[in-house]
Amino acid sequence: MSSRLGDLLVRSKVITNEQLEQALKKQKEGGGRLGSVLVKLGFLTDEEVTNFLSRQYGVPAINLQFFELDPNVVKLIPQETARKHQILPLSRVGASLTIAMVDPTNVFAMDDIKFMTGFNIEPVVASESSIMECIEKAYAAPDQQENLDDIMASMGDETDIELQAEAEELATSDLEKSAEEAPIVKLVNLILTDAVKRGASDIHIEPYEKEYRVRFRIDGQLQNIMAPPLKLKDAITSRIKIMSKLDISEKRLPQDGRIMLKMQLGGRKKQLDYRVNCLPTLWGEKIVLRLLDKENLRLDMTKLGFEPESLEKFQRAVKKPYGMVLVTGPTGSGKTNTLYSAISLLNKPDTNIMTAEDPVEFQLGGVNQVQMKEAIGLNFAAALRAFLRQDPNTILVGEIRDFETAEIAIKAALTGHLVLSTLHTNGAPETISRLMNMGIEPFLVATAVHLIVAQRLIRRICAECKEEVQLNPQALLDAGFSPEESKTVKVYKGKGCGTCNNSGYKGRAGLYEVMEIDDEIRELILVGASAVELKKKAIERGMITLRRSGLRKVMDGATTLEEVARETVH
Repeated sequence: MSSRLGDLLVRSKVITNEQLEQALKKQKEGGGRLGSVLVKLGFLTDEEVTNFLSRQYGVPAINLQFFELDPNVVKLIPQETARKHQILPLSRVGASLTIAMVDPTNVFAMDDIKFMTGFNIEPVVASESSIMECIEKAYAAPDQQENLDDIMASMGDETDIELQAEAEELATSDLEKSAEEAPIVKLVNLILTDAVKRGASDIHIEPYEKEYRVRFRIDGQLQNIMAPPLKLKDAITSRIKIMSKLDISEKRLPQDGRIMLKMQLGGRKKQLDYRVNCLPTLWGEKIVLRLLDKENLRLDMTKLGFEPESLEKFQRAVKKPYGMVLVTGPTGSGKTNTLYSAISLLNKPDTNIMTAEDPVEFQLGGVNQVQMKEAIGLNFAAALRAFLRQDPNTILVGEIRDFETAEIAIKAALTGHLVLSTLHTNGAPETISRLMNMGIEPFLVATAVHLIVAQRLIRRICAECKEEVQLNPQALLDAGFSPEESKTVKVYKGKGCGTCNNSGYKGRAGLYEVMEIDDEIRELILVGASAVELKKKAIERGMITLRRSGLRKVMDGATTLEEVARETVH
């Protein structure tokens, strides 16, 4: 806004070009808003800046000296938010809240306040000095007005003191009551539905000593969304716990739950499923909700982002009658989606598919899905043993975490079953070493494992603001392009627009490293070759590495070099 304001002031002949340059230089040195700098330099008065902004943007101006603040309205917005955005709540009429602002073009501030309070925002312009002065007055605690020396003097020599409990304990009935209050219900519903509209995968609700914040993970990146008043912490936590059928009186232990909702979105009904986890932290319970949106589940393998030759290898392996197929990668890299797409390919009336998952993320028709319950001893190993007595064709094990699960899964793969599972490793060749480190014999790994997929998710460039960027050929060579490719490759970037929330990215794509275990690689596994040797041989045999898969996406104009470098190693 600052440079725009300067240009407008010069164009309207309120200040000269020289004065603007002087002010911008001063702003660069000391920071602050351009309007304030112009006032400090004596080129304009506070009133002139306010009146100019009012005329320019058609927003009323107000002199706060003559305005009586309503404490109940001030309470609607926390002090931190008021200071951060330099705003002050003035009055409320029905569903409209009037706020005084320094910058009437700050839509982020207005969105934040609208989201926080649930009211429609009507802005008026006031000078920065008067807003900051009023914030000091409006939020000053009465006891801060007294002089500390006077207080000390008024005390006797000895004072009886009593330690208070750290936090006020609320009775369960009070918690339930506060959680059922209309504003809390509305606020929680708003957070849940806004996450869907913004395409978020996770919601983080986090308490700290002096602030309470809500963040969404959108396209793999966490973004600050709002900061509800700290006093609503217990009520919001209790509301989410009631919705997910958790124990609201238990605040010392982590809890897991689920919320199932139906909502109208864009004129049609949508079924939503949230996985909820509460974790006791220093300042209260942090809640993370994972949004499981069936419509985001891509079961069509061809749309996942596999390179054609990698896809062919993967489909060939999952269509085999027995053996093991492993999908590896960090949390949130889309492993579940890849496995579900493999299952949907195999899901026919003549096939018995059993899955052991923790938790069951999506419910698939025609598939026998079992939810793990560690507390009663139903873990992956126990479920796998039971599956082998259920006459299965295909078994999906959510994750191989220990030797026992790995051993049963390998034996199942060797006795005529197709076993699909996941592991947390960085690349396909490292998975072999990981299984051996768990204690599985090399000859069992070599015979049972047919294919390993390593995957990552990267952000796609926003189609609305995509533009070509010129890069130094050396940077392309350093990234891994060949000398011939670096001469011809075109690199794109998102400029940032309303569609992508000014990030330059919208949506995500997968990177895949598919290692087929053929006879030559089997030989290396049997002689105990290292991950480095296995990788070298796999590349010789035609494996596309994660970095190469990323570079191909860059060549196709789907993503940026920064995204590929962030998720893969050269």
